[in-house]
Amino acid sequence: MSPRTHQLDDRLHAYLLAHGVREPAVAARLRERTQAHPKAAMQISAEQGQLLAFLVETLQARRVLEVGTFTGYSALRMALALPEGGELVCCDVSEAWTAIAREAWAEAGVADRVTLHLAPATETLARLRSEGAEGTFDLAFIDADKEGYGAYVDACHALLRPGGLVAIDNVFWSGAVADPTRDDPDTRALKALNATLVADERWGLAMLPIGDGCTLLRRR
Repeated sequence: MSPRTHQLDDRLHAYLLAHGVREPAVAARLRERTQAHPKAAMQISAEQGQLLAFLVETLQARRVLEVGTFTGYSALRMALALPEGGELVCCDVSEAWTAIAREAWAEAGVADRVTLHLAPATETLARLRSEGAEGTFDLAFIDADKEGYGAYVDACHALLRPGGLVAIDNVFWSGAVADPTRDDPDTRALKALNATLVADERWGLAMLPIGDGCTLLRRR
């Protein structure tokens, strides 16, 4: 037992990777490739990828939504966990970043499970709702522009089935959310989101100290 979450030093983090993560080789190659990218800090960790795959399997999800795809690591982990006939709908705005993702999805044999929309996520989410997709998704993952998080969460509430989950990345923002002197737009947006969600009874909530902080929401 412990009265608080244990902090991970390098040795304990290495132990976590060795004993708590089953990473397919194709996913490891994509993660390593992305580490050389100028925006490598945008990629989620291997343990977060493991969590997302676990959620897909636990929910027996058939329809998954992702807001913010980057080079495709999180999408790859979720697509690999989907059953045959499952679908992952991805929202991003970068052709260059998602070109890397497409290569990895094809290498892994899951490209047919992924539908990528290159447009502002608010437009894609609104179109999904107008096309009758409300209540049809089992899981959503949000990892995009921080000022848009509030709108993405609200859209996901409409698109998820009751009991469906949302996973939200970067809710710690490298500790900035707990720093009263930080007042840049991204930090303000995340502080406001965290304060709103803990009081929002539409959702069950758990904030996890994994990666840069990940909040899980369950649609009631």
